[in-house]
Amino acid sequence: MTSTEIRKTFLDFFASKGHQVVSSAPMVIKNDPTLMFTNAGMNQFKDIFLGNSPVKYPRIANTQKCLRVSGKHNDLEEVGVDTYHHTMFEMLGNWSFGDYFKKEAIEWAWELLHKVYGIPKDRLYVTVFEGDKKENLEFDQEAYDFWKQWIAEDCILKGNKKDNFWEMGDTGPCGPCSEIHVDLRTDEDRKKVDGRTLVNESHPQVIEIWNNVFMQYNRLANGSLEPLPAQHVDTGMGFERLCMALQSKTSNYDTDLFQPMIQFISSKCGIAYGASEKTDVAMRVMSDHIRAISFAIADGQLPSNNKAGYVIRRILRRAVRYAYSFLNFKEPVLSSLVPVLAKTFAGQFPELETQQDFIARVIHEEENAFLKTLETGIKKFDQYQEKKGAGT
Repeated sequence: MTSTEIRKTFLDFFASKGHQVVSSAPMVIKNDPTLMFTNAGMNQFKDIFLGNSPVKYPRIANTQKCLRVSGKHNDLEEVGVDTYHHTMFEMLGNWSFGDYFKKEAIEWAWELLHKVYGIPKDRLYVTVFEGDKKENLEFDQEAYDFWKQWIAEDCILKGNKKDNFWEMGDTGPCGPCSEIHVDLRTDEDRKKVDGRTLVNESHPQVIEIWNNVFMQYNRLANGSLEPLPAQHVDTGMGFERLCMALQSKTSNYDTDLFQPMIQFISSKCGIAYGASEKTDVAMRVMSDHIRAISFAIADGQLPSNNKAGYVIRRILRRAVRYAYSFLNFKEPVLSSLVPVLAKTFAGQFPELETQQDFIARVIHEEENAFLKTLETGIKKFDQYQEKKGAGT
């Protein structure tokens, strides 16, 4: 399945279960003092969870543009170095606002992954919240019992508060969660090491793809928990990771979401992807970061020296450094990736295509300015090294 087909299958599946398919909220947040960027699909529904806004649709599904490079959820330094973290990513999600709860969420997650997408059940593991005495939170027996109906008990693992109690930030809606992990290793490797021992151990082929959060509490500013007015379901599935699993790849960057950009970069610099780890990381960084930068600009956030604008500038400059240092790009190149990116997302996010000239122009100006700074700094450093050498 292509990425377009995978995304459509998800949305169609939940539409068949009575969910209203809605658009992604902007990735850049302007009206929430606790967040600069949308970091999860539930952000736009925060007031509904808290009971401050009316429920228009009790069941919703969508794909949400997310950015995780600041605050509590920060993956920036892993991006490009490993094969499954990203700055900007899509989060496929389904929500219930006071309607269905754990039983249906678990049943439908299993039905979609195993019966619709065809992931073998012996490659799937699930985790449930083990409880936390300090918070006076009990083991999630209910989720455990529902999972037993679909998967072998030895594939259901208990997880601690860090892994299985989801919170958006320091305050706000939260609750126990049930993660679904997939084992993408070869049959030979799976015989050698039990997949259960690799869950939540940062193994690149045993990864979490879907998190079903059961919103039951509100975290107050004093750290205490209070029950929400109603119980909700908030799920989030990493689209890029799902594509990796369904396209039989061992890296998100080998999927059709990233390969058009990586091959474009490769042809520009004359270095094959796969030639070396350093150049591979640089190409992954560039192909990831251009997504975050472009979507942010399309959503109205220009690179700048403060707040959200500074985060975008940092991401852009990280990409330029990798391109300059490892792929020998001495002239602006990121901006030329914008049309390739826009074509990849044309069906789902047309805002990139309609604004691609403006986005490319902004990026080109930023690249140009930073490359001059880089070159000046490197020259000064080289001169310093020469003087130091002469002095010894």
